[in-house]
Amino acid sequence: MSPRGPWKWGNRAVGVDVGRRRIWIGGQRLHHGVTGIVLAGVGLTGLAARRLSARGSLEWALVGTALIAHDWHDRDQWFRRGAGEQDYSE
Repeated sequence: MSPRGPWKWGNRAVGVDVGRRRIWIGGQRLHHGVTGIVLAGVGLTGLAARRLSARGSLEWALVGTALIAHDWHDRDQWFRRGAGEQDYSE
């Protein structure tokens, strides 16, 4: 399959580049940090709403925190509009 920008695989609503481990939703690159924020938020919200146990909430929050820490060096790009500054011609 030839490279076509970020859409190496997918239906243009969701794009995946398995080799580089990157995902795009609606043309916007989804960073680990943003995913981590969502997961940590789910854990804390579940605890506050008493929908998750303390252990379940802690697990969600820890996974989210690990994703945030893993992608911390790219934090200035997490909410930047567009597909990202990566070279897609590789």
